[in-house]
Amino acid sequence: MVAALALGFLVAAIGFIGFLSQLRGAEIKPERQADGIVVLTGGSSRVSDAVELLASGYGRRLLISGVHPTNDANDISRSLPEARSFIACCVDLDYSAINTRSNAAQTRRWAHERGFKSVIVVTSNYHMPRAIVELSHAMPDIDLIPYAVVGERWRDEPWWTSGPTLRLLLSEYAKYVAAEVRVRLADLGLDLAPEGEPPSGALAHRPATAQAN
Repeated sequence: MVAALALGFLVAAIGFIGFLSQLRGAEIKPERQADGIVVLTGGSSRVSDAVELLASGYGRRLLISGVHPTNDANDISRSLPEARSFIACCVDLDYSAINTRSNAAQTRRWAHERGFKSVIVVTSNYHMPRAIVELSHAMPDIDLIPYAVVGERWRDEPWWTSGPTLRLLLSEYAKYVAAEVRVRLADLGLDLAPEGEPPSGALAHRPATAQAN
């Protein structure tokens, strides 16, 4: 039993190191443009970085997925006044997504409805591995280009010196492993947790813009 526990701990430690190796320590602009940009809400500066990419011409439209029901385009415009014109013309809000898996489902619908073949994915660096797993599974026909947002706390101090950051990484690693296992089983035809298709009006509900490309 001790040997089995030690082996399990070793495998988990190696997996955690592999997970950490995927996390970028600095923000690097995408090497190329894409048809669209999606930002998964939940972390500081994700939305502002995504809007900046849109304003710089990295994509034609931006989907903000997982917007709180009490927020709308005006709230985003007030927080980012310099990008108001881009928000008014080229941003769509998704209120339906409640987790990374539903982020992926809504992004798939948005990309397919617009005929997009490539999408820049904006989320925090620690969240990016799981986001790519879910998005790749949901829309294997779409080329995904990651843009990892690095928070101030990550830049200011090593993660191993901060208890909250370490707990965050361990929690995210567990979720990442769970997502990998579920996706691989689903690829084998064993979807143990099927998720229904999001409602057809999800993206049209309280839209950020009145026009669409």
